Amino acid sequence: MKNILITLLLFCIALPASAVEVAQKDWGIAAGFRIARVPFKTEEDQVSDFIPLMFYDGDIFFIRGLTGGIKLYDDNAIQLSVIGRYRYFDIPADYQNLIRGNSLDMGIHLERTHKNGMVGSVELMGDNDGRYYATAGSRYHWDSGSWDLIPYAELRYKSARFNAYYFGLDGFIDPNDTSQTIDNRIGAGMDLTVGSEIRYHVASNFYLLGRAQLTALDSNARNSGVIDRGTYGEVYLGIAFFNDKTKTLAPRLDAKPYIRIAHGPGTPSNFGDIIRFDVEPDEQNNSITSIFYGHPLADSLFGQDYIDVYLTTGYVYHHAADTYKQTLAPGKGINQPEYAGLGDNPCDGQNDCELTYTGKPTSEYVLGIKAYFNIKWPVLWRIGLANGLSYIETVSDLEQREMDEKGYRSSNLMNYIDASLDFSIGDLFRANRLRDLYFGASIHHRSSIFETSSAFGRIKGGSNFTTLYLQYHF
Repeated sequence: MKNILITLLLFCIALPASAVEVAQKDWGIAAGFRIARVPFKTEEDQVSDFIPLMFYDGDIFFIRGLTGGIKLYDDNAIQLSVIGRYRYFDIPADYQNLIRGNSLDMGIHLERTHKNGMVGSVELMGDNDGRYYATAGSRYHWDSGSWDLIPYAELRYKSARFNAYYFGLDGFIDPNDTSQTIDNRIGAGMDLTVGSEIRYHVASNFYLLGRAQLTALDSNARNSGVIDRGTYGEVYLGIAFFNDKTKTLAPRLDAKPYIRIAHGPGTPSNFGDIIRFDVEPDEQNNSITSIFYGHPLADSLFGQDYIDVYLTTGYVYHHAADTYKQTLAPGKGINQPEYAGLGDNPCDGQNDCELTYTGKPTSEYVLGIKAYFNIKWPVLWRIGLANGLSYIETVSDLEQREMDEKGYRSSNLMNYIDASLDFSIGDLFRANRLRDLYFGASIHHRSSIFETSSAFGRIKGGSNFTTLYLQYHF
């Protein structure tokens, strides 16, 4: 995830810097619930996830829900891309914080669009540890009025290491005995997935989304000893905001790209408390400095031209902080017998456990979609709200302290929210040359969405920073 966010950050910064060169592209943001059957032998036979998704189809890079990539070659009929894709690993929710099987896979994707509209594709993918698989697939986009239907089929070859790890659980910690790992090496195999996506245009930028699919496993996976059923499926239902399909894309947007530089301290206060100006200082003095780039997506939303929409990506530096100590009593947080010896947990679950946080610096990468609500009285000021993804190289002490206290494994990947309020300096001082320079305050928020998503470790918590910033549109 870090690599793909860094790459998208660099390409966003390289996008045209003049507003007259920014043409509107297809974009979208969605949220919904995914329910999947668990194929393993467990008491819990299904798992649910809350999923935030983003979409953008640019000339150089694209985001399509769980997939993001860079186009190496594109002539409308043939497209070759380097891609990264988030892949779910459906195990019971109780195990998902202990067993992190979800993966961001990287690889090469080649597709060809035929004259009849059918799209054929092949790809070679692998996870972070080199467990590879190859997929051949086809899909068709049927468009009729407010309805879009996209049926698809995929045949996937799984290497022996991939099949053993994800369908034999080979090498995973045994949830029934955390001191042991599972030894279950099975051979390679092929599985088949068929399904369909559906999209309904309600009105303007508002859509309803759905997806259903079924996967049939190979014999090696079915007979692995840990699999309960040879087929499993999933459904997804959600809402989304996309381009209005009844209108053509604008050849030029009035909204201008921007650069934002921000700095501010961390706080253990939650998002709601901060909005109510009830901000508690952080005893460890955590702080961040960030730089964000915003690329225009739309000059209006729901036909309201006082709303601008941007694709935003940024780099966040977490400064070194003071040393901090906290003590957990037996039975509290990670100081429990069942967690003893897991990872780098120093607690034994029997005695008081003193934890020391040394405040080391770290880097964070953000990708999201942000809307600005422009208000022109008495001067030009704006309310901004962004949602997206945040990946941090090493979880900050501000988050880690809370995770340890609650008994969770921390997650590098989390949902990202940015809420801001700013005003035009030039408009305030009646200086036209400074009209595109804004001063404001924002909340930088990382959240795991209250245990609803396995993508974020099925945990509850996160971190908040309050910042002041300067933002220049050019």
